[in-house]
Amino acid sequence: MRIANLLWQWLLGLLPGEVEPNETGWLVSPRLHMPLIVFRRAQMILNRVRLFASLFAVLTPLWVLVDVATFPMALWLRLAALRLVATCAFVALVLLLPQHGRLRHAYRAMIALFAIPTVFYLVSHLLLTQQHLHGSAAAISAGYAFLPFVLLAGLAIFPLTLIETAFFSLAVLGANMVAYAFNWGEVSLPSFGAQLWLLMLLAGVASLASLSQLAFIIALVNQTIHDPLTGMFSRRSGEELLELQQSYALRHNTPLSIAFVDLDCFKRINDDFGHEAGDKVLKQVNRAIGRNLRHGDILIRWGGEEFLLVMPNTDKTQARQALLRVLESGLGKRPDGDTLTCSIGLAERHADRECGWRALVDMADVRMYRAKREGGNRLVTEVEEEPVMNRPLVTP
Repeated sequence: MRIANLLWQWLLGLLPGEVEPNETGWLVSPRLHMPLIVFRRAQMILNRVRLFASLFAVLTPLWVLVDVATFPMALWLRLAALRLVATCAFVALVLLLPQHGRLRHAYRAMIALFAIPTVFYLVSHLLLTQQHLHGSAAAISAGYAFLPFVLLAGLAIFPLTLIETAFFSLAVLGANMVAYAFNWGEVSLPSFGAQLWLLMLLAGVASLASLSQLAFIIALVNQTIHDPLTGMFSRRSGEELLELQQSYALRHNTPLSIAFVDLDCFKRINDDFGHEAGDKVLKQVNRAIGRNLRHGDILIRWGGEEFLLVMPNTDKTQARQALLRVLESGLGKRPDGDTLTCSIGLAERHADRECGWRALVDMADVRMYRAKREGGNRLVTEVEEEPVMNRPLVTP
């Protein structure tokens, strides 16, 4: 284990600045990925499966011309029929792939993509080993043995974790060994060993390429999804997260609470103490609110001094309790020493009978403005009712 850990740390050392120490597990297992990485990686895998399958759909039938020129009629007819079936399978895969899907759709697509040529390889290998070919026909038949190399090389275009690359690599290596088992008595062990070694080497190189792609995606997502000043999620990435959380809530019929948070009298801080002081206040808000949140809650900088708090699987009562804790604990100090406060509007999809996240954000926004009109430093959950919290936490 110590040697494996040292090797892993050495490999990570080859990717300076791309993966943070707390993100190294993301290269090993997909279970540790944040939702945005899962979503974007699934989309990339689906796109690459579509490109790979389209390429195979074009090239697979074209090789029939070579088979016709070199193989006996009985053999090339069988191979042509096999190629036709494989081509139809590739075309069907391209047509049936969803434009947008989840990670399980991406897995199924990759399994189908690798299963089609693997079955083609096994059947063609069985057909060719039954023939006694010579000259150019023997040379062309040897080309069929390179299909496992093509499949392993193709792994390099997918952003996969270590576990995922190991799964697909072992599947291809296993298919190669099964193919040789068909005629094991005629196999040259040195030749088989050399081919297996080359396949394992290619699998290692493809795995490193896949991990490098994944590390690049992680670094790119981290740079684009976070607001550079506060470290919160940016509005653009927040909208993607809201789409994901809405889909999950609809699929599992779970509650989803959204709170609109606006800092009270923030403009006065910029006017009286300058924008640098205002920036420091915005940075402290992330830490102050974060102390009262669960691990799965999402804080988004919606714009200026406005923030959106997304609380998945949280009904209105639970969300209200959490937000009251935020108000009671405060958001730190203003530059003049007074307590920094905020106005909050809350909406929840079950209680408000609204499924769309945009409508929930609008509801929360309206309720936040009512909290402002009522004097700030309070939470409003219903436009028609009195605010849940009317007692200011600081003396005006």
